[in-house]
Amino acid sequence: MIALHFLKREYETLYVHKFSLATMPLFNIFKNSAHYWVLSGAWLAYWIYSPTSYTALSSPTITYIDILGLILYLFGEISNAQTHLTLSRLRTTGGTERGIPKGYGFDLVTCPNYLFEMIAWVGVLLVTKSWATVLFIVVGYMQMLLWAIKKEQALRAEFPGTYLKKKYQIFPSPGALVGYLTS
Repeated sequence: MIALHFLKREYETLYVHKFSLATMPLFNIFKNSAHYWVLSGAWLAYWIYSPTSYTALSSPTITYIDILGLILYLFGEISNAQTHLTLSRLRTTGGTERGIPKGYGFDLVTCPNYLFEMIAWVGVLLVTKSWATVLFIVVGYMQMLLWAIKKEQALRAEFPGTYLKKKYQIFPSPGALVGYLTS
């Protein structure tokens, strides 16, 4: 599941995402590398893949939790890919213009791509049953929340009369979610 997640990200980086800048701040390279290489590559690898660190549990309840985890993972990954396609279609080839994203999840939160990524990682957590995954999720969420807040501010600044301010950047309130699902 983890390997598939990162393969999907590589595919999207090469064929889906349209970046507005050709460069990345130097600090972000180290921060992103630490997140992926240290927290995922070393931390998760040790606690999940090491035969001395991880012991698979077995029971009917655990099997149901694994199935739920796999369903959440697949839903999150497919939904995340869908939102990335929506964002990609806002720009012309080679263009840097922005648009207001609409549709699947975008009417509910500013960054549904992050919401769906969190759902996918909760699925991984249910399958791995490892507290190492919790740390990876928390650190990832904190970074995505910062990006989502900036995205919300940028959309309001660029489209002041058109963009409807969202109350939630990543996770909707339960009431908003029920209203969204029933509309």
